[in-house]
Amino acid sequence: MPLDAFAVLAEPTRRRILDALRTSESSVGELVQALTVSQPTLSKHLKVLREAGFVSCRTAAQQRIYRIEAHPFEAFAEWLEPYRRLWSKHLDALERHLDNQEER
Repeated sequence: MPLDAFAVLAEPTRRRILDALRTSESSVGELVQALTVSQPTLSKHLKVLREAGFVSCRTAAQQRIYRIEAHPFEAFAEWLEPYRRLWSKHLDALERHLDNQEER
């Protein structure tokens, strides 16, 4: 997992764009309206997301339609897996401890 992927997602507007695209593809105009940001600002962030592989776009008539790409998120999931196991282990231990407290 390259560090720059974290830098890409550290920007709140980019996360809002991804949230908006999570349910369906959207045109730039639809995203501008939904996020209430200027078109130049949105285009700047979409370019960063596209270059990092988080979104892709296609042209339909005179519009660019954006959608989320799964691969970068799969890479995040792989990177996070050891931490999930660690937390699961700790949460399981906490659950056992609390169960023991209730039995007393």
